Amino acid sequence: MRWELLDRPDFGMVRVTFEAAGEQLLVEAAAMVARDADVTMKTSLAGGMFAAARRKLLGGETLFQNTFGATAPGQTLYVAPAAEGDVECFVLDGSAAIFLQSGAWLASVPSVSLDTRWGGARGFFSGAGLFLLRCAGQGPLFFACYGGLHAVDVGPGDYVVDTSHIVAFTEGLTWSLSSMGGLKSFVFGGEGLVCRFSGRGRLWLSTRNPAALAALVARHRRGG
Repeated sequence: MRWELLDRPDFGMVRVTFEAAGEQLLVEAAAMVARDADVTMKTSLAGGMFAAARRKLLGGETLFQNTFGATAPGQTLYVAPAAEGDVECFVLDGSAAIFLQSGAWLASVPSVSLDTRWGGARGFFSGAGLFLLRCAGQGPLFFACYGGLHAVDVGPGDYVVDTSHIVAFTEGLTWSLSSMGGLKSFVFGGEGLVCRFSGRGRLWLSTRNPAALAALVARHRRGG
């Protein structure tokens, strides 16, 4: 299949063109924008009840997934995330996995496996969710975020990121949680907690933080 990322970074959308009958794409529930009429759609608990429930409860993904299949070459499918923002494609080659924050997964081919991994207490305090979604296998993987996506190649040396802006990172990077500066900076500086990444790999950051937007709206809400 071929794909094109459209309308980035504000209102990202993916256009997939199937090159052969039988090609399939697994898509987050309610993410389809449009498709050729002859493209089939099947809704299921991907991986079975236990695996789907684990992704729902621990990884922040929907319980059900839609599988779209081509019945002829040249058919197209458009998918987009629920929130306005950017989309990205990462092609897995089977040699290493990629970790996504809770809710970032948008779509992938069936040869890419999705599994949750315990993020430990660090994940809880980071705001990235209790669990990370581990994606492995071969083929294209699409993920999204609120705001724009910015990729950083880490290594040699460490790299520090505000926890609320982490979207994805490749296997080979390790991370630890810390506060920015001392107690005064943590309480009054507005930066909160940061992650220190080390090793070698790629890291994707979001240019906007939905929690910060919610806090801003709440401050200006009438009667709030």
